[in-house]
Amino acid sequence: MLRPWKLEIQLNTNTDKAIYLQIADAIIEAIKTGILNSGNALPGSRQLAGLLKVNRNTVIEALDILIAEGWLITIERKGTFVADILPLSTENTNQQQKTDLIKEEIQPLIVFDDGIPDSRIAPMNELARAYRQIFNRKSRWQIMGYSTEFGNLEFRKAIVQMLNFKRGMNITPDEICITRGSQMAMYLTANCLLAQGDYVMVENPGYKPAWETFENAGAQLLPVNIDKEGLLIEEVEEHLKNHQNIKAIYVTPHHQYPTTVTLSLKRRLKLVELSNQYNFTIIEDDYDNEFHFGQRPILPISSYSNAKNVIYIGTLSKIVAPALRIGYLVSNAENILKVGKHRKMIDVQGDNIMEEAVLQLINEGEIKRHLKRTTLIYKAKRDYFEMICNKHLKNKVTFIKPEGGLAFWIVPNPNINILEIADKLLLKGIKIITPEKFSFGKPISGFRLGYASLTEKQLEEGIIELAKYL
Repeated sequence: MLRPWKLEIQLNTNTDKAIYLQIADAIIEAIKTGILNSGNALPGSRQLAGLLKVNRNTVIEALDILIAEGWLITIERKGTFVADILPLSTENTNQQQKTDLIKEEIQPLIVFDDGIPDSRIAPMNELARAYRQIFNRKSRWQIMGYSTEFGNLEFRKAIVQMLNFKRGMNITPDEICITRGSQMAMYLTANCLLAQGDYVMVENPGYKPAWETFENAGAQLLPVNIDKEGLLIEEVEEHLKNHQNIKAIYVTPHHQYPTTVTLSLKRRLKLVELSNQYNFTIIEDDYDNEFHFGQRPILPISSYSNAKNVIYIGTLSKIVAPALRIGYLVSNAENILKVGKHRKMIDVQGDNIMEEAVLQLINEGEIKRHLKRTTLIYKAKRDYFEMICNKHLKNKVTFIKPEGGLAFWIVPNPNINILEIADKLLLKGIKIITPEKFSFGKPISGFRLGYASLTEKQLEEGIIELAKYL
């Protein structure tokens, strides 16, 4: 019969520390002080849960951590025992190991992403129907062969028509390449435009995956700060005066990532003027153009007739669903030929069947109807999110309701440690993106909260918890 352990664990429900962590720490303390020795048996999880008056799953979580850290071992059909060889680490190291393990183990119930659409309202039935119809056509054998590296021609024509009609552009099908999402478009742009030693100006704060792509192509980054009107043009001019090999600037002018501000018309025009004068390329990432709730969206920089050096990147992933990997890259025909040549090295062609299916939804008007529905849904959810932020975060943060996009930029009052807050929220099952994810160098003060993929209940629960730590 297993020797019972004299149970002396006091649990505190009025602290931020999770119950399962309190149990784990109490067992570790019992081992360190000699109350429990190597080889001693612990009560079973059911018995331990009953003695502590907690859910059995809570006890199992605590035991799993102790087993993973090496304090306990399990022997099949016998039970759980204190390990013969105990962890030899300092208190600080042990605590860090526990913290890292906790972060890996916790599956948050509420995730404030960076502005991902709600996949629950994606037109999946319509897309599935289009797929079936394509495969049932008599000429279905034709779509199973190779296509062009630039994307299905009819699909390109449809995207060109949309860009010309809705975004004021004036392009032809030979000036666009369909990609597997905007990140591939970014990779192709970087590898066709940049060389070792080139400089690229980037927004700070900004989109780090793009920065990493540019650096991977051999470029060095020059940060440009953001204010309420977007990119600080005087800093752009300063970089141009001090560096000879500036090849490009990467911007998100419509809804700046992550702050959501819109680049003012005056600064747009000056940026185009500088681009023409210094012969650098404007890489314009228009990642969420479709979701604009004001009177009308501002036209892309790439639509300006005097913009000579531009590359425009867009995506359909936010219109339909994140898993739909269809993006596009627009530039002059010469650049598109370079892009196509490089694309064939990594991906002979795109997803021709998916392009055919989405094209069918475009031609049937389903994409237009879906976009109209979702825009109304997201606008209502944005207004609701503004209301609960004003209600629960008043006098604790500052923010401006965005005119578009699927996220808010929240700036807490001074002297707030956002990393500590993020750790505390994670223990409560809530995850936020911390500033280092979009900061160049020293993390800025602010965090981006995506609202589109969460329910109204989840949004309020998350903001109420956030308010407790601000």
